[in-house]
Amino acid sequence: MTRKLKAAIIGSGNIGTDLMIKILRQGRYVEMGAMVGIDPASDGLARAQRLGVATTAEGVEGLARLPEFADIDLVFDATSAAAHVRNDAFLRGLKPGIRMIDLTPAAIGPYCIPVVNGDAHLKALNVNMVTCGGQATIPMVAAVSRVARVAYAEIVASISSKSAGPGTRANIDEFTETTSRAIEKLGGASKGKAIIVMNPAEPPLIMRDTVYTLSEGGSEDAIATSIEEMVQAVRRYVPGYRLKQKVQFDQVQGLNIPGVGHGLAGLKTSVFLEVEGAAHYLPAYAGNLDIMTSAALQTAERIAFHLEA
Repeated sequence: MTRKLKAAIIGSGNIGTDLMIKILRQGRYVEMGAMVGIDPASDGLARAQRLGVATTAEGVEGLARLPEFADIDLVFDATSAAAHVRNDAFLRGLKPGIRMIDLTPAAIGPYCIPVVNGDAHLKALNVNMVTCGGQATIPMVAAVSRVARVAYAEIVASISSKSAGPGTRANIDEFTETTSRAIEKLGGASKGKAIIVMNPAEPPLIMRDTVYTLSEGGSEDAIATSIEEMVQAVRRYVPGYRLKQKVQFDQVQGLNIPGVGHGLAGLKTSVFLEVEGAAHYLPAYAGNLDIMTSAALQTAERIAFHLEA
């Protein structure tokens, strides 16, 4: 590869700052070009300045005025779903071919989870990283659905409230809607449901995720093996991703699931996950940051490699 793609990050909060540090430390085909915020006093902008990254506290308009904007190939948006719609339209008016990686639940572009469909949308101008809960749990749903027919999947993502900045809190409704749709579209479930829990406990608790599926066909051994293989695939870019305990199975009958049906029967699979963060910015309990930013960087690296191949 002849050169690295220059990236700007919009959103100088927890997610954006963690992602910036990852790019600076780990970027192979992507490098930092600018950090964009709207709060001049934000820690993310201050850190970027100390690290020699161009900054602006005037949002995307400020980014467009930076001399560095001419060289920006790729933009990560870690703001909010509503803001991303505006940001994409504004930047595309200036650079129609600019690549956007959306870390909000806006989902203008196709969903992307590296281990599920990472190479499917390398030419897309905008890809959506679903949500932190989606990145952690949808691989498990997909692992079941590749060996059995999944009629229903439900996920519960529990994160420390200390790891949830104002952008995350503003996106709660969109989080559940986007994750539920992605469970179906990428996970392969006929019906999906997502729940997020922000836990205020002190000391802060590590990210925990629970995945339930109801399936037909496929043996317990085949499902367990598929899940373990998927866990190892995720761990290649999120080393703190792991099963908390063995996968549990129950044959169930007479289940009533709203929106799915009554008197349902099949194999219930329960998966319990833990995601420990790399502590690049917030401490290790913030695995929700780590899995989101690691997945986004993994996607950007694949896009950059593909563009220069």
